[in-house]
Amino acid sequence: MVTAAKPQVGGAVYRAPLGSTLPTSAAEALAAAYQALGYNTDEGVTRSFDQDTEVVKAWGGDVVLVLENGKTETFQFSMLDAHSVEALKMVNGDANVTGSTLASGISVVSNNDEKGAHIFVIDMIESGNTLHRIVIPNGIVTEIEDITYVDSEPIAYGVTITAMADASGNTVYEYFKTAATT
Repeated sequence: MVTAAKPQVGGAVYRAPLGSTLPTSAAEALAAAYQALGYNTDEGVTRSFDQDTEVVKAWGGDVVLVLENGKTETFQFSMLDAHSVEALKMVNGDANVTGSTLASGISVVSNNDEKGAHIFVIDMIESGNTLHRIVIPNGIVTEIEDITYVDSEPIAYGVTITAMADASGNTVYEYFKTAATT
């Protein structure tokens, strides 16, 4: 039951507009609305939890109650495809990126416009040929790391996505399935 995760070939993180059909298994094909964000750095995806609790102690120091006030779940990764229109849209906002290829030209403007929430899917292949899919039904980019332009390392767009509750009150769905072998 011990496992490690690798990305699908070409990348493992996808983004779609809110309202797109959510996948409900690890193996089903994603709807056409899901766009790949390309390769990530070898640091993969980091999932973090910030549990907001309050410990209540009785006279004498015994813990008598733990109040759970909520949880924030985030996902951090760095995209390596610096010329990917989808990566540029994620960092700058969909309306701030025009053009579709380098050959025809891509233009980006930077401003304070809200980027809005999206659906995110993270697909992995774990040990034993097990598919693992994480679906964030309502996520928003809450942090963009510094972008370094230097000749000794690739340009990468590091982002943090914060998972927000969907209409059912859920922030994340996870699916596992052994992949078919040939």
